[in-house]
Amino acid sequence: MTEKLLSEISSPGRCAATLPQIDVSLTPLPEGLTREDLPLPEVSATDLMRHYTRLSQMNHAVDTGFYPLGSCTMKYNPKINEDMARLPGFTHLHPYQDEENVQGALFLMYHLQEFLKEIGGFAAVSLQPAAGAHGELTGVLIMRASQLDRGEDQRNVILVPDSAHGTNPATTSMSGLDVIEIPSDERGNVDLEALRAACEEHGERLVGMMLTNPNTLGLFDEHVEEIVDLIHEHGGLMYGDGANMNALLGIARPGDLGFDVLHYNLHKTFSTPHGGGGPGSGPVGVSEGLVDFLPAPIVSIDQARSDEEAVFYTLMAPSKTIGRVKAFYGHFGVMVRAYTYIRMLGPDGLRRVAEYAVLNANYLMSLVKGAYRVPYERTCMHEFVCEGKIEGAPDVHALDISKRLIDYGFHPPTNYFPLIVEEALMIEPTETESKDVLDAFAEALHRIAEEARANPDTLHEAPHNAPMRRLDEVYAARNLILHW
Repeated sequence: MTEKLLSEISSPGRCAATLPQIDVSLTPLPEGLTREDLPLPEVSATDLMRHYTRLSQMNHAVDTGFYPLGSCTMKYNPKINEDMARLPGFTHLHPYQDEENVQGALFLMYHLQEFLKEIGGFAAVSLQPAAGAHGELTGVLIMRASQLDRGEDQRNVILVPDSAHGTNPATTSMSGLDVIEIPSDERGNVDLEALRAACEEHGERLVGMMLTNPNTLGLFDEHVEEIVDLIHEHGGLMYGDGANMNALLGIARPGDLGFDVLHYNLHKTFSTPHGGGGPGSGPVGVSEGLVDFLPAPIVSIDQARSDEEAVFYTLMAPSKTIGRVKAFYGHFGVMVRAYTYIRMLGPDGLRRVAEYAVLNANYLMSLVKGAYRVPYERTCMHEFVCEGKIEGAPDVHALDISKRLIDYGFHPPTNYFPLIVEEALMIEPTETESKDVLDAFAEALHRIAEEARANPDTLHEAPHNAPMRRLDEVYAARNLILHW
């Protein structure tokens, strides 16, 4: 049977829902709130169920296939996380409840703060930021507040490497600060000579540096301790973009490396689902000198109300807090999932996450680099970047390769990022994929390279068997249709 739109199978009188009897008096709606001409389809419950189920089956998802989006860490989300987040004791809470009635939730938040402190090597953590970029903004505001507190109001420059996440310069600008870009060297590290020159030129104005490590090339900066020392020598603070912490768990702690601030992506490193705009969570960890500036409130132990039998948890505001950065206390459901993930794995399990993430990325890179150039020939961390250019097929681009991957049943990797690699394909296999999946993905990339040389139009016209064919993205961006 040919699939039809709901409007095509609409029949007067059909209804997909049965509403309960009204037990209150009817009140007419104000004029202007209703439309007599709204053409809503009238369909049965079965028709409606099949319509939305069919739409869901058109989507690619972590639960249905490999999702190698570099930088996004789209990995399997253990279903026990979902079970815990749906426990009635958590789902029925309200943020306006008294502390006495939400001790379980505060217990979880307190211990999640403690876990993240230990994992990152920091003195304190706030769970409030709603996502990674929001955590960045919070971290930069903390850095700025601490310097203003010391009377150093001339500091208004942040250094950002060209291998950073794009949110880093955006965060700097939103904080009212100036961005100075630092280039990478031939090995994919921060160029130390360029960094020294920038520090000399802007030293007195330096708020600090935002460093993604491992960076978006999937490389651990070989000079990270020298970088940290340079920034500190000029009175600046070191911000760590912790989006790629899944490569470091149990192996390296940014706080031990000298970072002053770092945000964690709970929705990446700690397996809570994300994509499509949410949900997210971007807790921020800070070194000892910045604890007083954390956003309020954070969870602490009320010693006066605690005893040998029970600990009482309370919400408190640090003495020089930058204030609230999110309504209430952050995305609590995401915290429950991350807490569950950490408790289920324990210290040894978290280290294995990093070990397998790095192993998978290096294994896949070794399979792919025979057909696609990897510009930085180094051991990578959790992800790697190759060039989406194929020898003998000059008219084929990264986008063509990605669209053709859809025909092989794989979600495309990240395209055209980072910008410092031409025709970039940024691939992150994560620690949750098997060798069989990685072998199949690499084989698909090799077959696509062969197709590109033999019949490039196969790639130019891809995907061929997806529910939606290739869209003209340039035309769509310039000719917006914002209603249906």
